[in-house]
Amino acid sequence: MDFFDQNKSPMNTSDFPTENWTSVYSIVRCIQMTMAVLSIVGAGSIIGYAIYTRLVKKPEVLPLFLLSLTDMLLALSWMVGGLLFTQNCDSYNLCYNLHIVEQTLYMASFFYTLHYVWVLYAGLSRKYYRRLNGLPAENPARARNCRCLAPVLSCLLPLILTAPVFVAGNVFRCYTNFTQPYRCLLMHTGAVYLTSYVTTEVTACVVIQNYCMAIFLATFLLTIIGITILMCKARSLYKRVVTSQGFFGDHHWATLRLLERRMLLYPSAFFFCWGPAILLATLMMAKPDIIEGRMGVVLYILQAFTSASQGLLNCLVYGWTQQHFRSLSSSTVRDANTQTPLLRSQKPNYAALRSAAALTHFV
Repeated sequence: MDFFDQNKSPMNTSDFPTENWTSVYSIVRCIQMTMAVLSIVGAGSIIGYAIYTRLVKKPEVLPLFLLSLTDMLLALSWMVGGLLFTQNCDSYNLCYNLHIVEQTLYMASFFYTLHYVWVLYAGLSRKYYRRLNGLPAENPARARNCRCLAPVLSCLLPLILTAPVFVAGNVFRCYTNFTQPYRCLLMHTGAVYLTSYVTTEVTACVVIQNYCMAIFLATFLLTIIGITILMCKARSLYKRVVTSQGFFGDHHWATLRLLERRMLLYPSAFFFCWGPAILLATLMMAKPDIIEGRMGVVLYILQAFTSASQGLLNCLVYGWTQQHFRSLSSSTVRDANTQTPLLRSQKPNYAALRSAAALTHFV
């Protein structure tokens, strides 16, 4: 595992100037703290809005609420890491276990992002099949079970995957390698400027570090591939159903263009958040020498900008830009205040008449 050893003689300052890496980590700390605050505000706005309007239990809102809650907790953990960044920090075990918590949270965020997109696609699919056949596309009881099981698994799987890291890391005392304050920053904690005292032995701690990066890369690939496939299926489903009616009007083309934009936006936003971290993790596993010096500095700073901004970006991409999400509270109030028993009895027929227009709200 890459680390500076304070107990040995100082490094050659002509080759690895101390002020360079110190200033880089200070810059990363400021960026990380700033983006973490913005992410907390962004994710908190979704959480507060959902609670205030009493929409948390709605099937369309609960996945977004859970995603925002995870993003806010992740941003809080990154803020704690930034606060622990100090030249006199000696809580190495605290920084090590904080990184395990962070890894659990960002993996949970991956799964909740995929779950949210799946809910959008499933809602779209149900409406299409109901419009074509007049019947639900799936058993209501089975659908409810899936809605309950998916959020639990999205939280449980990261805990299962990171449990060995927590147990083995503390048993082998891997946190003893955390001898520099930069260890509390972000999640990839290798040094930007390496010394001649880097340990290259294959130890249990190195295996644990490689395992962490491997499951990070695996969950990232699973999520981005899943998001892309679901958005492509949504576009294909919409086009197939509309063309089967024998008419493709202007509003259908507008919806199709909206789907195409979302099909590009969702994976792009996810890759923007985690692209630098993915590249950094891949290079650290495959060829760590490449990221020494300037390239490592650039990736490290980019990671601070993008990964820590996930809560802010997700609240915009999956929340406030969604017309369906913004209109839910007003429609709930309107239904509660204006519906008479006669209107409520006619609501299923009315909903069927406007189902085509409502399809665009799910994507």
